[in-house]
Amino acid sequence: MHPSRFDDTGHRQATSDRLEVRRLTRANRLWGSNGVTFGPDGRLYVAQFLAGQISAVDPASGDIDVVVPLDGPVEAPDDLAFGADGSMYIADLTPGRVWRRSADGAYTLVSDQVAVPNGITCVGDRLFVNEMKMNGRLMELFPDGGDPAVLTDGLALGNAMQLGPDGCLYYPQMMRNQVWRIPPDGGVPELVAEEVDDPVAVRFDRGGVLVVLSRGMAGLVTRIDLATGARSVVATGIAGLDNAAFDHENRMFVSSYASGGIAELHPDGRTRVVVPRGFDGPFGITVDLGGTVYAADHFSIASPDVSAPRPDSASASGSASVFDAASGSGFDEGGPEPGVVTRELMYSVHNVTADNGLLHLTSQLGDVRTYDPVRRTTRVRATGLDRPTGIAVGPDGSLVVAETGAGRILRIDDTDTVSVLAEGLDHPLDIAFDAGQRCYVSDDRRGAVLRLEDDGAAVVVADGLGEPQGLAVRGDELFTVEVAHRRLRAISLATKESRIDAENLAVGLPPGTTRTEPEPVPGVPGRPRQFAGLAVGPDGALLLSANGEGSVLRLASPAG
Repeated sequence: MHPSRFDDTGHRQATSDRLEVRRLTRANRLWGSNGVTFGPDGRLYVAQFLAGQISAVDPASGDIDVVVPLDGPVEAPDDLAFGADGSMYIADLTPGRVWRRSADGAYTLVSDQVAVPNGITCVGDRLFVNEMKMNGRLMELFPDGGDPAVLTDGLALGNAMQLGPDGCLYYPQMMRNQVWRIPPDGGVPELVAEEVDDPVAVRFDRGGVLVVLSRGMAGLVTRIDLATGARSVVATGIAGLDNAAFDHENRMFVSSYASGGIAELHPDGRTRVVVPRGFDGPFGITVDLGGTVYAADHFSIASPDVSAPRPDSASASGSASVFDAASGSGFDEGGPEPGVVTRELMYSVHNVTADNGLLHLTSQLGDVRTYDPVRRTTRVRATGLDRPTGIAVGPDGSLVVAETGAGRILRIDDTDTVSVLAEGLDHPLDIAFDAGQRCYVSDDRRGAVLRLEDDGAAVVVADGLGEPQGLAVRGDELFTVEVAHRRLRAISLATKESRIDAENLAVGLPPGTTRTEPEPVPGVPGRPRQFAGLAVGPDGALLLSANGEGSVLRLASPAG
């Protein structure tokens, strides 16, 4: 059994004396995948922006080793390259740093003078990097000291770049749908290709063909013959392509910022899974009346994939099983591997609630949106909020939102007018309503669940909790996820008595690890804040986002 990203024991098992706990998806072993390159040892090295770590993947077996841990000096690696001496160079995006990791594992800061460093490449002993921002720069850095040398500026979001067979550096401008080139010693930049769909990475195969990856839903890959300008385009179906690398046999391996994983991509668009894609979080979670599960997964709205054929019942062998939230049918761990379906690419989505065919979302960009999954249209309901997290539909159909950073609970009516329901709270995270339409709020810093009165006053329902996050109400009981203790607590709304319903939940960071969250860069999606969402399905089962391992758990009574 493969280790998960949460621990090295395989799929960490939640325990419960009351509930049957099953996964809707397997744990996602690769916590996001961005820049990729082959190392001197033949393994594929993967920069994991969301995890804050770098892993090495065996392209044959899919085995993963963490090389740069998430609690090390590198905070948000987005791309990487190897120098001639075997040193690894890392673009540490959000804090604006470029690192050198020597072959013996020692770290040296190369530069902190690059804003939003992303695309990075080595040309022999020389190091080049560009900036993923408007009016970004492409520059040469000097690991042994010295100020950066700017080759050109005015980039409209640079990203993955590479030296071409003609000796020029090729780089995308994502916002202009163009590919450019420039000599490494400087000169006048030259437009190579335009009208390229959302170009996120520029690569060359072993035959010198220019390969451009697109970051959209279709997963387009465009091949361009530099001699003739002829193009061919294939749709891979991998939403949110990020980067690619070619091995010595000219096999192409690609990553996805939206759902992680690594796949080998054949020229005709067929893929071989090396590391399965999955949830990057997930964070907020909801279930519609038909039983479809939707998760806010930072870069996308995604759902467990229930399309693969599965046995009718769970395994009786004691191995973990996975269930369809609506039907309850499942399969054992030895059966077909479940994944996720990317419904829509959306930056920084953090929480979600279903409402009569619509999805209401909060975003770490500070806005609230309503998304129609059928029409694939989005309506912005509010902007400029301070870290909105929890969202629920109030008794009058308005949206009720926890503005976490401001300590407020807001109401957004059908005309998108925002009003304040309560303020002066410490750190409100999630929101739920009971059958009597009373509003409950979790506050992780206070360690409490609160009930809001009509006058905005907050009454303590339960305190002394360990960082309560996700909230859900079923009947006369309220449930919350205590992330500090990795457990699910049930609270009686009538008596306020409580019990522990499940423990050893894979929520939060892996046990024993801490990390520093870099300050957000305006206009650039940062790493998601930790949040373990909770929802109740139409059959009464609880759905929990196990964001520590990248799965969704279904918790129900044995007969449920």
